[in-house]
Amino acid sequence: MDGTPLDSADFPRQFARTRRFSLGVPRQFALSPDGRRVLFVRTGSGTDPIGRLWQYEDGAERLLADPAVLVGAGPEAVPEEERLRRERARERSVGVVAYGADHAAHLVAFALSGALWAVRTDGGAPFSVPAAGPVVDPRPSPDGQHIAYVSRRSFHVVGLDGTDRQLARSEGPEIGYGLAEYTAAESMGRSRGYWWAPDSRRLLVARVDTSPMERRYLADPADPAKPPQAIRYPAAGTANAEVGVQVLTLDGKRVDVTWDRAAYEYLVDAGWDAHGPFLAVQSRDQRTVRTLTVDPATGATEVCHERTDAAWVQLVAGTPARTASGALVLPEDTDDTRYLTVGGQRVTPGGLQLRAVLGVEGERVLFTASEDPTETHVWRYEPGHGIRRLSGEPGRYGGVGRGGTVVLAGVTSRGAEVTVVREEDGEEVAPAVIASLAEDPVVAPRPLHLTLGKRELRAALYLPSWHKEGAGKLPVLLDPYGGPAVQIVGRDRGWPAGVSQWFAEQGFAVLVVDGRGTPGRGPAWEKAIHGDQLKPALEDQVDALRAAGERFGDLDTARVGIRGWSFGGFLAAAAVVHRPDVFHAAVAGAPPTDQRLYDTHWKERFLGHPDEHPEHYARSSLVGHGHRLRRPLLLIHGLVDDNVAAAHTLRFSAELLAAGRPHSVLPLPGATHSPADDAVNENLLRFQRDFLRDALGE
Repeated sequence: MDGTPLDSADFPRQFARTRRFSLGVPRQFALSPDGRRVLFVRTGSGTDPIGRLWQYEDGAERLLADPAVLVGAGPEAVPEEERLRRERARERSVGVVAYGADHAAHLVAFALSGALWAVRTDGGAPFSVPAAGPVVDPRPSPDGQHIAYVSRRSFHVVGLDGTDRQLARSEGPEIGYGLAEYTAAESMGRSRGYWWAPDSRRLLVARVDTSPMERRYLADPADPAKPPQAIRYPAAGTANAEVGVQVLTLDGKRVDVTWDRAAYEYLVDAGWDAHGPFLAVQSRDQRTVRTLTVDPATGATEVCHERTDAAWVQLVAGTPARTASGALVLPEDTDDTRYLTVGGQRVTPGGLQLRAVLGVEGERVLFTASEDPTETHVWRYEPGHGIRRLSGEPGRYGGVGRGGTVVLAGVTSRGAEVTVVREEDGEEVAPAVIASLAEDPVVAPRPLHLTLGKRELRAALYLPSWHKEGAGKLPVLLDPYGGPAVQIVGRDRGWPAGVSQWFAEQGFAVLVVDGRGTPGRGPAWEKAIHGDQLKPALEDQVDALRAAGERFGDLDTARVGIRGWSFGGFLAAAAVVHRPDVFHAAVAGAPPTDQRLYDTHWKERFLGHPDEHPEHYARSSLVGHGHRLRRPLLLIHGLVDDNVAAAHTLRFSAELLAAGRPHSVLPLPGATHSPADDAVNENLLRFQRDFLRDALGE
C-alpha cells in the first residue's frame, strides 16, 4: 500500500463537502410549452450547498431567484413537514430545492425558510406571497392565478393578491392534507399529495390519517436534555396510514373519492389531465394494481385497467398516464421483458426493459429503458414512427420533454451532463449544454467492466492506479448495494464509482456486483428474491468473487472484506455471518438486521405479510444467527435514523454480545439514514478503511 497516490488523501474531504458530488449539478427541469425555455435548479458551485432557480433560453442562463439575496446568508429555518420531505428525497442542498410552475412556465413558486415566494420568468424580481403559516410544497394553478400549498397539515390556496383560502383543515395532529405519507414517499416513489385540474378551479387532494400506525420514538442519547421525537412508522405486518382522496374546489366544495379502500389501501399515484382525474391503487399484498377513472362531480370511480402478478406488481414511475387521445400508457411484464404499452398495445421490443415514463405530450411518450443493464437511455415513442433512442453515449439518463425540446440529464463516464435537444420543422438543431458546476473527483474512477459467472453477473473491478500486474497480491473488497431498486454497476461516473476507486487507491482490489433483485435485467431477475432476500443476493456476490479471482491472479481471495450501507450493509453483515469461509471482515452501515422492523410496502413486497410467511422473514434476517459470527464486523448506525431504525443494529449487537461474539459498533449521534454532517461523511471513509486494513492483516 506504499504506492497510494497523495491526492487520494483529499478524496474523503472532497466527497463530503461536495455532498457526494451532487452540488453544482443542474436538476429539477421544466420546459415552457414551446420548448424554448428551461427552468432548473442548481447550486452556485461544486461546494456551494445553496440551490438557486435558473432559466435557460436561447443559449443563455438567467438567475431567477437567489436565496442569499432573498432571506440572507443565515441558516435556513425549515418547517418539520418540509424537513421530512427532504429527508425522504435524500436532499443534500438547501435554499431552492424544489419549485412548481404554471402551465405556461411564466409563474414559479417555491418555499424558503417556510415563507412562500414567487417569480415571473418574463422579468422582475422574486416577490413574497402572504401565507397562513409555514409553507410546504407550493404549486401554482395551471393558469398562474393561484398557488396551492400545505401548512400545518392543512391545505390552502392563495391568490397572488394575498387572498388565502383554507380548503381543507386538519382535524387533528394525526390527519393531514396534500402531502405524501411515509410509505408513498419512501417505498412507492410518490412524492406528491395533490394535483391541480387543468381548469385551475379544482384539485385532487390526498387525506392522510396516521393514527392507526404504530408509534416510535427517536431520541438522541448524545443530547439527553432533548425530548424524543414521536413518529408514526408502518412496520411490516402492522397498520398503514389511512389514505383517502377528495376533490376540492376553490369555492369550498368537497367531494370524497370512493373506491374499495379495504381491498386497495395503497394510493400509488394520481393525476388530472384533459380526460379527468384518475388514480392508481394497489392491494396490500401488492399483487394487483388498478387504474381508476374518477367522476369529479360525484367521486365515483370506475376500473379502466388492472395489472396482476403472482409475486408483486412492480410500480413504474410516470405510470399510469394518458395520451391526448386518451390511450392509457402502462407497463406490461411478459416473457421476461417489461414493455411499454400504449392503448393496450406493446410499443417496445422484447429485451428492452422499461425503466420509467418521463412524460406524455400529444401522442408522444418519452421514457427511459435499458437494452444493457449497465446503461439507461431516453427513448421516444410516436405513432407511425415507432421508438427512437435520443441519448447517445453510454451512461444513465433521465430528462423531460415538451414543445419539440428534450432535456437529457445524464451521467456518463465524464460525470453529470445536461444537453438540450430541439427539433424545428422536423429537423434537429445543434444541441446545447446547460453547464454542470460539479467538481471532478480527485480520484478518477478506472473501472474494468466485467460479466462474471454462469448468471452473467454485471460487475466492475477497481484496481489501484499504481498497481502493476503480477507485482503482488491485493486484498479484495466487495462494495455492493446488491438489493432492489438500486444499481451500482454502470457505465457512468456516479459517486459510488469514485468511492470504490478511492478504496482501490488504499490498496484493495474493489469488486462491485449487481446480483439478482437489482433492476434493469427483466422481471424474472428482479423477482428472483421473492420470499428470500438473502440467499440469492449473497450467492451472487460469492459467485462473482470466485469468477473474478480465477480471471485475475492478483486478487488475494484469502483476504476478502465487504462493506455496504442499508441493504448493502445487511448484505455485508450477512456475508461474514453466513459465509466466513469466503469473507474475512465486514463493515455494515445502517443494516436492516430484522426484516420485521422495516416498513410494510417495501418489505411485504418481497417477503409477504409476516403473519402469513414468517419463514420468509426468518431466513432473510440476521437476528437469530448472531452466534455464527466468526469474523471481524463493524456496525455503523445513525441514532436518529427513521428509515432503518437504530434498533436494528442495537438489537443485533446485543445478540452478538450474548453469544460471546466480538464485534465493533460505531454510533452516529444526530445522524439519520443519510448522515448530513460533512466531518462525519469525510471521516467515515477513513474509519472504514482503517478497520478493513487491520482486519485483513494489512
